[in-house]
This record gives sequence, C-alpha cells and structure tokens, in this order.
Amino acid sequence: MEAIIWIVLIIVFALVEMITVGLTSIWFAGGALAALLCYAVGLDPVWQFAVFVVVSLALLFFTRPWALKYFKPHLIRTNYEQAIGANVCLTEPVNNLLGTGSAVYKGQEWTARAYEETKTFEAGMIVRVREIRGVTMYVEESEQMPRRMTEGGV
Repeated sequence: MEAIIWIVLIIVFALVEMITVGLTSIWFAGGALAALLCYAVGLDPVWQFAVFVVVSLALLFFTRPWALKYFKPHLIRTNYEQAIGANVCLTEPVNNLLGTGSAVYKGQEWTARAYEETKTFEAGMIVRVREIRGVTMYVEESEQMPRRMTEGGV
C-alpha cells in the first residue's frame, strides 16, 4: 500500500510542477521517490515519511537557489538593482523633512532620500545607494569616494 501512495505522490507533485513551473513541488517528488526507495529496502512507514520530509526539505532549500539560477536565466538585473551599492552624485540637497533630494545614476536623475531620517546631504556630495523603494533612492555616506565633488572633478 505504501508503494502506491509514494508513486501517486511522485506523479501528483510532478504534474503540479509541470502546471505551475515554479520549481517548488518537484522537490517533494524527489522526497517521495526517496521514500519509495526506503519502502523497497523494507523500512518502516515512519522512516519512509521521515526520509520524505528530510529529502524534500533538503532539496528545496539547498538545490532550489541553484536551479532557479540556471533554469530561469531570463531574469535580468534591472537598472535599479544594479544601483544598490553604487556611488552617486547628489544634484539637489537631500533633506527628508523638507522632501528634497535628487541624484544622478548613469545619466538618469532619481529622487533621493536619506536612509537615516535625520541625515542631510549637500548637493554635489558623493553618496552610496543603500536601497531603492519604488522610484526613490535611499542614500548614505560613501566611504569609497570623496565626501564632496570639487570643481575639477571627483
């Protein structure tokens, strides 16, 4: 009876994966296959279930990130993702209380706000992009670049 249950689960999880193509249920099909092998060597149903759970979770957590990287290569980083961690030049003073601030990144002007609410930055300063929410860059002091641009450049 256990063999039929594991075979049915393998088929169900495989079908769900084919329908959703989300790389989530295929790992449970692998767990069910491991449990079926445990049945074949004569292990108790409790051990079969334990192997199913352990193998499924191990496959999910340890191989899913790798599989997503190689099976979904069409996911391309967008400009905003590339901007995180980059240094940008402020073109307008950043003051969260006044709601002011703008920065230039790769020739495009962005709304800029301080990552820490109480910080302010002057126009011309080089700052680091900490995160992006919507269309707003949240910036902080940059340690890699000079604090302020000079007339002759950075």
